[in-house]
Amino acid sequence: MKSGRLLSVLLLLQTRGRVPAAELARRLEVSVRTIYRDVEALSAAGVPVYAERGRHGGIALLPGYRTDVTGLTADEARALFVLAAQGGAHAALGLDGALGSALRKVMAALPAPHRPAAEATSRRILVDPVRWMPGPAPDTGPGELHDAVFADRRLRLGYRHGGTTEPRTYTVDPYGLVAKAGVWYLVADRRGRPRLFRADRVVSVAVTPAAVRRREGVELADVWEVLRREVEQRPTDVLVTARVRRSRLDMLLRLRGHQLTGPPTGGDPVTVEFAFPAPGAARALLAYGGDVEVTGPDEVREDLARAAAEAAALYGGAAER
Repeated sequence: MKSGRLLSVLLLLQTRGRVPAAELARRLEVSVRTIYRDVEALSAAGVPVYAERGRHGGIALLPGYRTDVTGLTADEARALFVLAAQGGAHAALGLDGALGSALRKVMAALPAPHRPAAEATSRRILVDPVRWMPGPAPDTGPGELHDAVFADRRLRLGYRHGGTTEPRTYTVDPYGLVAKAGVWYLVADRRGRPRLFRADRVVSVAVTPAAVRRREGVELADVWEVLRREVEQRPTDVLVTARVRRSRLDMLLRLRGHQLTGPPTGGDPVTVEFAFPAPGAARALLAYGGDVEVTGPDEVREDLARAAAEAAALYGGAAER
């Protein structure tokens, strides 16, 4: 394990240049003291590595030093091809062609004994991140946002919030893009505060002449962690219990399975429990008519009754005309 960690330290320094010891420790999941011991071990092995203290210090290699490491273990090769199986992210960013080219180069560089395992992984593992029955394609895709983010300029977004039709304009300082469960998000600061923008709600993006203004020492992963906690610590969802005719259960699971809190129980009808962000969100179950009956809580049943009564009043005379 130590030899693998030493190689990881060496490759990180070769790729990133000067890296703070705390960041190396976080990436490799060890203590800062262990990182300094690893630096001593690398130095003893003849690697020209040194540490600088101070605010802008860190660990670095002497300028011009390079090492060529082409060997991969069997598990590392398989891990690469499993990662590559998640092709949806690469395709969304317009990098699927580059991915195929990169994999061919990796395959050529693999030790001969590991190639069959890597080839088998590419044939036996497939990850499809696209949900069933996705909505219409967004006006601006992740690929356009990807290009804009790498411009290192402030961005002007046209953004449509959920439940609204008119977009609003925001000027933001981007950190990067995050794919979460098949949904892309732009992570950015607006007026110095972290914000999250769904890529499929961005209707326009323009790169401004102004240089991006990111908070010093703050990386994409740091901002995402703050925003992720904020989302997960929002008020608890409303738990809604319903009885579902077994003949409609499969379709319900395809469309609403991500909102179930556990497996269905019982015979016919089947009992299920959903987690909705608000009582009114359960109105989506009205689309199933009498095949789905909400049994609780009472506030949700009352809201559904009001919605059904409004629809009946609106369309009640249609059959007579």
